[in-house]
Amino acid sequence: MMSKIKSILSAGIVTLVIGFSNQAAAQSNGFEIIKGMELMDQIYEHLEKYFVDDIKAGNLSKTAIDAMLKELDPYTVYYHESNIEDYRLLTTGQYGGVGALIRKNGDFVYVAEPYKGKPAEMSGLKAGDKILEIDGKSMENKSSSEVSTALKGPKGTTVDVKIERQGSDVKMIKVDRDEIKLPDVPYSGLLKDKVGYIKLNGFTQTASTDVKKAFKELKEEGMESLVLDLRGNGGGLVIEAVRIVNMFVDRGQVVVSTIGRVEDENRVYKTTEDPMDLDIPLVVLMDGGSASASEIVGGSLQDLDRAVIIGSTSFGKGLVQRTYDLDYGSKVKLTIAKYYTPSGRCVQRLEYYDRGDGDRPKDIPDSLITIFKTKNGRDVIDGRGVEPDIDVEKKDFSRLTGTVFANNFVFDYATDYYYSHASITDASDFKLSDAEYAEFKKYVLEQEFTYSTASEEILKKMKEAAEEEGFYEGAEDEYDALLQKVVPSKERDLEKFKLELVELIENEIVSRYHFQRGRAEHAFNYDNDMDEAFKIFQNLKEYNTILGN
Repeated sequence: MMSKIKSILSAGIVTLVIGFSNQAAAQSNGFEIIKGMELMDQIYEHLEKYFVDDIKAGNLSKTAIDAMLKELDPYTVYYHESNIEDYRLLTTGQYGGVGALIRKNGDFVYVAEPYKGKPAEMSGLKAGDKILEIDGKSMENKSSSEVSTALKGPKGTTVDVKIERQGSDVKMIKVDRDEIKLPDVPYSGLLKDKVGYIKLNGFTQTASTDVKKAFKELKEEGMESLVLDLRGNGGGLVIEAVRIVNMFVDRGQVVVSTIGRVEDENRVYKTTEDPMDLDIPLVVLMDGGSASASEIVGGSLQDLDRAVIIGSTSFGKGLVQRTYDLDYGSKVKLTIAKYYTPSGRCVQRLEYYDRGDGDRPKDIPDSLITIFKTKNGRDVIDGRGVEPDIDVEKKDFSRLTGTVFANNFVFDYATDYYYSHASITDASDFKLSDAEYAEFKKYVLEQEFTYSTASEEILKKMKEAAEEEGFYEGAEDEYDALLQKVVPSKERDLEKFKLELVELIENEIVSRYHFQRGRAEHAFNYDNDMDEAFKIFQNLKEYNTILGN
């Protein structure tokens, strides 16, 4: 085995030497590469000869490669042949499987949400089903990733899933796997005041086609303004972002440029088609989960003064990746460039390079932030993501709410609710009654869990500091009185944070009856970003003022 490994490594060294001979043979970097490869070869050889147990060379290689790439940035990734499906899902949104979301809950993984019309739902799997076995193998104490892998497989194959429903009903369900395509546009619709809405979840190879299709349908229904929702959209293919921007700007417009170390890899992406609508009032929703291709769309439309950005500052990923094929069916995705929007800015927030060992990446310093101008002369900056034109304050859930959600109390209550209620109203109209919330509150109080408040933790630290400095003596009574007010009280806090808990409970219950579309429709009831979008469309004078028209 070692001779084979050495021959492969030697071939790699020769290839690297040839590749560097024309450009950098005389540079120390070339020597360091050869030195590193030779040392890796020697380490493998010594492990094979002398290590106390048989080594798993494949696992060691992958671990070494992953660790090496981790030193660069989070986006330079090696796809081993065994997890090439992850790459396929990223670029196409497709995978072979049953079509369901799953979640860990205690010792088992549960069906969290089957996709409507997909094999899991069609075969009878429901949200709340505990997955006991897959093809006869126990799933107890398995991770969500392990269960997901067991459920996936080629189209046309069958998987036997043994589930437990409502604590006692055990069933064996056969599911015929299919080619599952995650929708880039999970929801679109015409809302009040003839406002069209398109939710875009990703930028796979069909993203622009799906957005165009939704846009045409909304126009036929009478749409007069549009909200493009990119919140939580982590990005994808650059060309799909360019095509979506092209829907709203003229042919021949520069949308994004990529510039890297290798000049031949630099690109300028321009619109190549006639636009679908140059005049429709347009709002783009963004948040901290909007990254990469989402920021190309939002940033370029902002630079071109074609859309008002509403929400919160985006993630700040201004890096471009390209994937290269490797031997043995594997791939590597490399960061090859930074991208720049039409104004010339790069939204990259973090600097991943020139870090000390173990140092976390830092924000690009304020001293390096530059002001750029949009088409109409508005100020925008680089290095901080895409900042919204209308900043909407984000709702931060309380620690109690976070704890209740993380412990699956909302999920379990929704499951019980589903099996005790044959139907509910339309998704957008569903409301949890006070009596039903009282039932939920009673259920939660019966569970064992703990949590702390931020105020409690700060007070305890203040006490430690006061004791060290000698100020605590004589202030004990005041401290204890204040502590009692901030120490968690489950019953008190369940009432105090009722509104935010009700929002989560309602949305989870709605999904049991109306699936992903229902979630989207119900969420509008609590969506402050959408409220701002409706306001700006009702006042087009302000809309044009923001854009500098």
